[in-house]
Amino acid sequence: MSETFKAIRLEKEGDKPSANLVDMTVDDLMEGDVVVDVEYSTVNYKDGLAITGAAPVVRSYPMIPGIDLAGTVASSDNPKFKPGDRVIQNGFGLSESHFGGYAGKARVKGDWLVKCPDAISAAQAMAIGTAGYTAMLCVMAVEKAGVTPSSGPVVVTGAAGGVGSVSIALLAKLGYDVIASTGRTEEEPYLKDLGASSIIDRSELSGDGRPMGKERWAGGIDSVGSKTLANVISQTKYDGAVAACGLAQGMDLPASVAPFILRGVSLLGIDSVMAPLNRREEAWARLAKDLDLKRLEAMTSTIGLKDVLETAPQILAGKVRGRYVVDVRA
Repeated sequence: MSETFKAIRLEKEGDKPSANLVDMTVDDLMEGDVVVDVEYSTVNYKDGLAITGAAPVVRSYPMIPGIDLAGTVASSDNPKFKPGDRVIQNGFGLSESHFGGYAGKARVKGDWLVKCPDAISAAQAMAIGTAGYTAMLCVMAVEKAGVTPSSGPVVVTGAAGGVGSVSIALLAKLGYDVIASTGRTEEEPYLKDLGASSIIDRSELSGDGRPMGKERWAGGIDSVGSKTLANVISQTKYDGAVAACGLAQGMDLPASVAPFILRGVSLLGIDSVMAPLNRREEAWARLAKDLDLKRLEAMTSTIGLKDVLETAPQILAGKVRGRYVVDVRA
């Protein structure tokens, strides 16, 4: 008889999904050439959408949610991996079209996996998770666009969230002057501990703006979208760049072409789900080198698998700060 393990399974009856903690076996998993003993996962904004049904991110049911996982290879038919290898998966359809990380085991394609850097534990890898990996992709993009610490400050929106928190920690360690935008001013001590030099209220950016505002920053990392992103762009300095990776405020972009034409501002789209392997490996190598793990610990809380169901709606409501790691064995 196959070994059983705990998992969160989404079922759909009518318009809304239901999420339940169930027992499963390896035979219940989807196809793949590598079986992973999952140790940790995370709770991201997208996980909140999947579990609550607030947006149609899940493409088929039943589904095991969880867009991230970290663990150890149990068995492999893929020549790149062998039992005992420490691995990470972010995206590539986890929780959308393929069973995700909220289960004791996962069977996935080896081409989706990245080997976990030696300097990072499985728990730390999930404290980073998709949010931190996305933050690193944003930082890399801004760097490649020519924004350096000497160019001027960089603004980070949604600063108390997962992407924002890791972005601040990364930028600060790399020597950037970081401006943190948040709607939770009570989080100022937390954000400054991560490395932000100053805090602005999100209301400065979330309303209707002008086609071009006063130049305030050399670059930006935005996880909010909509009017916030438009205002960040309009206040970016000449030859600056803004990395966009989220849509918490909305998918629209009520902006003008003026900053792009008159100031040479670049808008950099960041996709973490289908990013090619070489870019993923570069991002994880940079995270192992450039992320202050003490600051990572300061922004991280750990919960058990059963706690995910109550945490998911909280992240959508903006009540969660930093990173939530899920110990799927607890």
